[in-house]
Amino acid sequence: MSESLTARLPLKRWQGDRGTYHLVVLTGAAAETVAMHARLHRLEFGRQRGFGSVKVVAHVGDTTWKSSVFPQKQQTEWVLLISKKVMAREDLAEGDAVNLELELL
Repeated sequence: MSESLTARLPLKRWQGDRGTYHLVVLTGAAAETVAMHARLHRLEFGRQRGFGSVKVVAHVGDTTWKSSVFPQKQQTEWVLLISKKVMAREDLAEGDAVNLELELL
């Protein structure tokens, strides 16, 4: 059960108690695709993953890594953290548009 989606999303900065994080937020049709994938996974395996997350392989430019997207607002938004290493490799900064491809696992 592997599915892919692509999106162009702004890179956002979020200041937490433990530091600063950079992320992209999937909404609309992309969020619906991820939510459906999560529901199908739960039906197939009888449980959901930690925090309701969905495992992914993320592609930004020439950089690929394994991660998870996390649900927000009743699964109408999903968040993917972008590490400092990825930001440096792809020369990204807050506010930049990120061309993202996700393989849902």
